[in-house]
Amino acid sequence: MEELLKYAEEKVEKARQTLRKLISLNTEVKNKALLLSAELLDAKRDYIKRENAKDIEYAKSQGLSSALIDRLLLNDKRIDGMIKVLRDVASLPDPVGEITRMWRLPNGLQVGRMRVPLGVIFIVYEARPNVTIEAASLCMKSSNAVVLRGGKEAINSNRALVEVLKEACRQAGFPEDSIQFIDRPEREIVWHVLKMEGKVDVAIPRGGESLIRAVAEEARVPVIKHYKGVCNIYVDKEADLEKAYHIVYNAKVQRPSVCNAVENLIIHRDLLETFWPQMAYILGKAGVELRCDEESLRVIRSRPELSFVRAVPATEEDYYEEFLDLILAVKTVGSLEEAIDFIEKYGSKHSDAIITENYTKAMKFIKEVDSAAVYVNASTRFTDGNEFGLGAEMGISTDKIHARGPMALEELTIQKFVIFGDGQVRDNVGVPPEWTP
Repeated sequence: MEELLKYAEEKVEKARQTLRKLISLNTEVKNKALLLSAELLDAKRDYIKRENAKDIEYAKSQGLSSALIDRLLLNDKRIDGMIKVLRDVASLPDPVGEITRMWRLPNGLQVGRMRVPLGVIFIVYEARPNVTIEAASLCMKSSNAVVLRGGKEAINSNRALVEVLKEACRQAGFPEDSIQFIDRPEREIVWHVLKMEGKVDVAIPRGGESLIRAVAEEARVPVIKHYKGVCNIYVDKEADLEKAYHIVYNAKVQRPSVCNAVENLIIHRDLLETFWPQMAYILGKAGVELRCDEESLRVIRSRPELSFVRAVPATEEDYYEEFLDLILAVKTVGSLEEAIDFIEKYGSKHSDAIITENYTKAMKFIKEVDSAAVYVNASTRFTDGNEFGLGAEMGISTDKIHARGPMALEELTIQKFVIFGDGQVRDNVGVPPEWTP
């Protein structure tokens, strides 16, 4: 055990030793390292795929699910995606050193706020090797040091990707020790790093709810996180129904296994005989199982043309559930207020939407729904750093801290006060005149 703890501490200390160098780097050096990483990733794609094949073989030997094996896979398309991430991040403005505000006080002091890196960021993630590139690229551009700990299923892939990043750093004159990779599977290392107050500045877990809760419970360092995405769409009685059909379909069907897919559909009671039968038909044709409250279930069962739809009574637990599958819970309400109350009770403060043509209702929804992303007449599937025009993202935060929603470059910085003076002292208390030479 002592040897494991020493290993963890050495990794963190190496990262921490680069912080002063990182803050002094100009943007050109950062961009050079990112663009070289993209070139090397392209040149070494055969090597990366060979290393990835080892992880795939191991995953199959362990009987892991096909969904997990798919997340592990690095094919040419996904390598091209990682190359694009590196180039996109290089093209983004550098937030470090930006003065976001400056004002002059009556005493002549100039007080401002400057963006600076968070410091050492510990990223804990599961079986998605592309997170290695996303996390490292954002940390490189924002002058943060990063300690990466991916799932043991992807250890060969992650190691190969980090090798590429470090080689690019060496060629660009970027501190390669700012990227540290924990290439051992023991969980004790993770728990120890999470307790390294004063050495690790923040931890960011990416993965399932069980991983995120474990990190949050073990950590003594700050954790930026979201536990799950129970996203809601409310279809108001003044909705454009054509918009509603497409938005709900997209939010549930386009990619159901992600945290910004809709899990609860809330319908105004006045739409049960107009909107709902057609929506249920569309969702049923897409293979979605509907877990319905009594009113919405009665409509489906009363219509022979909907007999093929898989619809069952909803339980209380269903409305709290992040299904990550072609399953949708349905709730009928009589007003916007009821819909907002429902979201407050069952939602996870991730992404929620209203479909309405009533401006007053839309603004009430935006103001009163306490979520990281709130939509009017659009799919919740847009909650993503790339889709918001932020470039790659580190993850999505539902915490009420400086980072809320998709975390991109700016969210990996924090603001400090900078003060410019010309000899000012408080209350004009300086050295007494008789004491001066």
